[in-house]
Amino acid sequence: MISKQPLKALIVEDNAFMATVLHDLLVQHASAIAVLAIANTGEEALQLIASKKPNVVFLDVELPDMTGFELLQQLDTINFQTIFTTSHSHYAIKAFRFNALDYLVKPVEESELDEAIKRLLKSANNGMEVKQALSNLEAQSVENQKLVLPKQNGTLRLPLKQITHIEGERNYSYIHLSNGSRELSSKNLAYFEDILLDKGFFRSHRSFLVNRYHIEALKEDHFVLKNRVEIPISRRRKTEVESWFF
Repeated sequence: MISKQPLKALIVEDNAFMATVLHDLLVQHASAIAVLAIANTGEEALQLIASKKPNVVFLDVELPDMTGFELLQQLDTINFQTIFTTSHSHYAIKAFRFNALDYLVKPVEESELDEAIKRLLKSANNGMEVKQALSNLEAQSVENQKLVLPKQNGTLRLPLKQITHIEGERNYSYIHLSNGSRELSSKNLAYFEDILLDKGFFRSHRSFLVNRYHIEALKEDHFVLKNRVEIPISRRRKTEVESWFF
């Protein structure tokens, strides 16, 4: 029986210490990964991607000459898995979650790397998710961005302007769409609140997150949406609602 060849990996990291830590962790704990090289700049990484053709790239978000996203934008096709690496930045992590991208927080911990490698070995090329993330970054308005959610049988990509509101139910959420349909997600409402608050959404009630784009009117204790659906406003959110809406 022929054993599977290890996946060829490229580490893109300008911090020599961080690069060495990740390299050593991969050598010690990930026999399915073979590190080809370490690139210190985006330009060097582009050259190595072209010549080495890696299967997976561990890509630092902030490089001396460009961001990780700017690097990817220079590629016509993305023929490798991308795992982003970042210093602990809440903004960056929100962006990764919004686009369903895999990431590691530096300094990389062995347990987190193990989980990322497991996901890597189970999944197909995530070039589509990365391309969608780049498209979201280039979108002229928030409404034209797409929320990306992994599902058991694939990936869900929902334009924000099609989401009227999100309704939480215990550990699940229903994403209501402007065509009257809804999608069930295994993410709870707090997850969506975290990644959507700066995209025109507001948590008016413990069970509801509403999209400003679809609000027709603000009443005493509820929003009226353009489709005539009413979204409740809790008493403790009333003051916040007025300052947010007006």
